[in-house]
Amino acid sequence: MKRSIIIKTSLLAMSVVFITITSCKKDYLDINENPNDPANVEIQQLLPAAEAAICHAVGNNLQIFGGLWGQYWTQSPSSSQYKTIEQYSPAANDFDRPWRILYSDALQDLKTIVDKASVENKPNYIAVAKILQAYTFQVLTDNWGDVPFTEALHAEDNILSPHYDSQETVYNGIFQLLSEADALIDETSDFAPSTDDMLLGGDMATWRAFGNTLKLRAYLRLAYVNPTLSQAGVTALASSGAVFLDAGQEVKLNYTSTGGNTNPLYSSIIDLSVIQNLVASSTGTDFMLNNNDPRVEIVYNGNATTGGAIIGIPQGNYELPAGTPVAYPGAAVGGYGEDAASATAPVRLMTGSESFFLQAEAVVRGWMPGDAKALYESGITESLAELGAEDTSANGYAQDSLVAFPATGTPEDQLKAIITQKWAALNGQEGTEGWTEWRRTGYPDFFTPSVTSTIGPGRWPLRLLYPTDELTRNANFPGQKDIWTPVWWDVH
Repeated sequence: MKRSIIIKTSLLAMSVVFITITSCKKDYLDINENPNDPANVEIQQLLPAAEAAICHAVGNNLQIFGGLWGQYWTQSPSSSQYKTIEQYSPAANDFDRPWRILYSDALQDLKTIVDKASVENKPNYIAVAKILQAYTFQVLTDNWGDVPFTEALHAEDNILSPHYDSQETVYNGIFQLLSEADALIDETSDFAPSTDDMLLGGDMATWRAFGNTLKLRAYLRLAYVNPTLSQAGVTALASSGAVFLDAGQEVKLNYTSTGGNTNPLYSSIIDLSVIQNLVASSTGTDFMLNNNDPRVEIVYNGNATTGGAIIGIPQGNYELPAGTPVAYPGAAVGGYGEDAASATAPVRLMTGSESFFLQAEAVVRGWMPGDAKALYESGITESLAELGAEDTSANGYAQDSLVAFPATGTPEDQLKAIITQKWAALNGQEGTEGWTEWRRTGYPDFFTPSVTSTIGPGRWPLRLLYPTDELTRNANFPGQKDIWTPVWWDVH
């Protein structure tokens, strides 16, 4: 299978899709109703719009918070945009945009696709929409905790202030959505998405694999809070012969260098007059450099001030003198404003490398048959391939003694190795997922608190704040949570 299974879209098609999400300005969708009424829009137009909205939220706001709190990046000493994030004291209105994009754009469009495709008898479209609904609701609940689910998106029923559902309820809904999607997929049908599917080009076999891998991720997320359900779900997947994302398979959206169609993170840098707020965190750089990781010069960019060296600074230490030598996020992850290649960096929702690491964890836990060592090594190898990193290790980087799988270690030793390498693979790719896995497992175990934290010793950012819009507009808003309050599945 080809390494990239995402389709190439024309500049015109991309422009149509991104028409509602081209700006990073604060006033985006700052109104009570969705300005993009999908009622009379064809599902072939709604699908790429929904995919673009999800990738924009995940690749912009959530990528920034995940990149900082996942300790891949930190605030530059020469600027100030993200100081409050590094202080662990963001404002509620910092989260209005991603919440609205995910609910008012993505989920609203996906609901309409399900409704229209049901009438038009196009089950593959329903399946794709349900998988994306599951993905989006997991992003919402993992980052915010309890969220509207059962009453969400029912304005036509006069539900304008939806109640919040528990995370347990939302997760049960995610599993149901994915099971329904799997049952609907017909890989031989002519009635499937094609060029309107910017993520997978209508490849329904890969959509099935994506759904299975997403379900595996969701079940493993509950490994500590509900191990019985987690084990039963993973075991059932394995027993059913579920196929997961494999080498060369990536669920991602490619971008162009045309204004409005560029990588969302790069777009935010351009909107800030190309001020480089994000720089390399020493947590990320030191780990990669100490392990001779060939990805380090791809996910980070040495520059003139560092003499080309990859140098990070301690997390949150923006009070260093301006001009302190420090590397930047690399163009391959959309994070370097001075390099136009950042414009075309993809946003990845899930990859083959993550799939291998998920399977390795399931095997170590004894919930799935397989070779944990081989899966672990495949996860590392696939991550290098996804980034185009050259593996120059004598025996291959995945087998290097610095990162070798602890085959004779305890299961906990093996879990630590798997999650730590997954965190490295997610660097600049899925920042919020790297932060989320640290919250779930406690790995990597070498995070350092931000030196400018304002929330007190021993406290970490463990969730996003509910947005201001919910506080002011939803009569059933349950109340704000402290940022250091763990979400349901975070029992560490």
